[in-house]
Amino acid sequence: MAPGPGGGQHSWAQQVHQLAGAGDDQPVVPWKPPVDDVFQAAARRQSEARPAGLGRRLGARLVDTLVLAAVTGVAAVPLGLKAVEHVNDKIDAAKLTGETVTVWLLDGTTSVYLGVVLAVLVLFGVVYEALPTAKWGRTLGKKLFGLEVRDIEGHQPPSFGHALRRWLVYSVPGLLAIGLVGILWGLFDRPWRQCWHDKAAHTFVAG
Repeated sequence: MAPGPGGGQHSWAQQVHQLAGAGDDQPVVPWKPPVDDVFQAAARRQSEARPAGLGRRLGARLVDTLVLAAVTGVAAVPLGLKAVEHVNDKIDAAKLTGETVTVWLLDGTTSVYLGVVLAVLVLFGVVYEALPTAKWGRTLGKKLFGLEVRDIEGHQPPSFGHALRRWLVYSVPGLLAIGLVGILWGLFDRPWRQCWHDKAAHTFVAG
């Protein structure tokens, strides 16, 4: 301990003051709490994702179905009216013959109308479903319900090829009315609660 004036010892207050002043010429670095790396945090959240409940998934699917139906209806309604008019004309023509004539509802004209409606549904589905799923892992409906489509292995959004396969496996059986079975499959599937279209694309829906 350094001696004070006259050979005596410094008081405790003087020693503290000297120690505090000894580092006046050094920059003071404020202490900061450790911050988790944002990329590591994002990777950890992805790896900890869990399959979403079927109720929220059905809600998101309802929203997406309404959007698809609204756009498809723009083409389906006028073409449907034309198809009805075409069939009625065929029935009137058959009545004029006075004979028993079979009138087919699906012919060259009505099949074209049906093909146009299906093409609109599938192509808009690619734009509305497959592209956003591949880019962000979600559609409008899934965003509203806080859901994401992720690859099972990497827990990242699926590739465009897998997202397209997912949409086609959902939409085509849905048009044949057996798609409901594929959706309800998620009620019993474990551990990822996958529906048929998820199994085909190797994806799951995370909450």
